[in-house]
Amino acid sequence: MRRILVPVAIALLISGCGGDDKPDEPLPAARAPISLHSNAFAEGGTIPKRFSCDGAGDSPPLAWSAVPRGARELTLVVEDPDADRFVHWTVLEISPRTISIPINQVPRGAVETQNSAGSSGWTGPCPPEGDSPHRYVFALYATDATLGLGADASPDDVRQALADHAIARGTLTGLFGRR
Repeated sequence: MRRILVPVAIALLISGCGGDDKPDEPLPAARAPISLHSNAFAEGGTIPKRFSCDGAGDSPPLAWSAVPRGARELTLVVEDPDADRFVHWTVLEISPRTISIPINQVPRGAVETQNSAGSSGWTGPCPPEGDSPHRYVFALYATDATLGLGADASPDDVRQALADHAIARGTLTGLFGRR
């Protein structure tokens, strides 16, 4: 029986549908917009293979502008709404003076939480082969207070804190599919 369960568990994790720490609620809205973009892919464009499970699995570069004055902290959440809001990356405690995240880096002083695959940091897109391309929503929030969350924060903890304190949000959606 163990010979069957282990490969099944590994396949679920790799497919991007494993893990049990998925949020109950969708990403919260915010009043003001932040301009969020990547030089690796455009809004609604295909995320390059390099940033997926079929490539190096690097985290993509992101940049932003229009963070409102008075922002105390930035939070990045990346999820796949086509896989029950599978969380690919959460970065807390980003300084509001930060304007970008380079490939495979996290801003100094920022904190990564566990993703839905059960590891800390970025988990690249990896939808099941044959699925239509999945959407990967990168959401950057500015908050009116420090959230006080640490590396052990659950996706629901992060969403609740954002729902209570978000003053601005920027989103970037990329697509990725496997044949």
